[in-house]
Amino acid sequence: MSAGRLLSVLLLLQSRGRMSAQGLADELGVSLRTAYRDLARLQAAGVPVYAEPGRGGGYQLVDGYHTRLTGMSEGEARALFFAGLPGPAADLGLAAEVAAARLKLLAALPTGLRDEAARTAAVFHLDAPGWYREPEQTPYLPPLVDAVLTRRAVDVRYRRWRAPQEVRRRLRPYGLVLKSGVWYVVAGVKQRIATYRVTQILDAAVCDERFDRPQDFDLAAHWSSYLDDFHARRHTGTATIRLSRRGRRRLPDNVPPEVVRAVESTATAADDEGWVEAVIPIESTEHACGELLRLGVDVEVVAPAELRQAMAAVVGVLARAYGSDRAVQEIGSGDGTSVPCPLRS
Repeated sequence: MSAGRLLSVLLLLQSRGRMSAQGLADELGVSLRTAYRDLARLQAAGVPVYAEPGRGGGYQLVDGYHTRLTGMSEGEARALFFAGLPGPAADLGLAAEVAAARLKLLAALPTGLRDEAARTAAVFHLDAPGWYREPEQTPYLPPLVDAVLTRRAVDVRYRRWRAPQEVRRRLRPYGLVLKSGVWYVVAGVKQRIATYRVTQILDAAVCDERFDRPQDFDLAAHWSSYLDDFHARRHTGTATIRLSRRGRRRLPDNVPPEVVRAVESTATAADDEGWVEAVIPIESTEHACGELLRLGVDVEVVAPAELRQAMAAVVGVLARAYGSDRAVQEIGSGDGTSVPCPLRS
């Protein structure tokens, strides 16, 4: 006999009302005889289950009977405090509701499991935003939550990166996604599905217009596909670079993971001075220039020519700004050796 299965029978009757023995057996994947046996054991344990004979009859609990969550395992008690994490709940305007729900769930737990849940809550904390970035202000997130749940359209004024920068759109929000501390709304717009960064919404007003989400729409699957497409469109070319030993060590803190992986998979054998050559993906000349300059003298662009020229131009401006007509030709590598400066004029 499974105590977990008996609890499942009890919770099914509590949540669905009257059920036939065959319905319980089908739901739990057991035989009809086992379902009858489980019902008899519940009755023997003092649970007020009674049978209603005749057509349309079945088994049900006495009106007003509710079980406490005494069947929850230690692992489930721990998992309780991973649901409704306070930061995102506060963003959504649900902090008070989540806190109240947690208190009610705690009150329903027996003492031992209540203590286990409290211990877990004390040693885990979610801080969603990335380093070196303040949490984004999203004053229009609560109305978007309301629109998602009530399936009503929203008129927004949105700021985007290309001209015209401010546009107006009527969104039919299908769902909200929290990615690295940044909220996005996935919405139907005319005949397509688009993604909008919530912090870029300058104004929002929920409309009376109702809409239905496409029956085959799956938010998690859509977001995964969106990310795959984003990464495919993001990198429009490649660059060949040289890296010092220190440059390779510094890579993870200065460039995206895909660039680190590209270096690891394409790097040639190190030369006598410890430099390697590798091919990396780039978004654009301007973006790659800014990204690679973070590595200072530990990187040299070999190709393409326009990226190499852009790097040289920036270094020239910096040299003049700091009162020098040419870049320094030699600098300490930081590990006790001296390396030639790759940013040659």
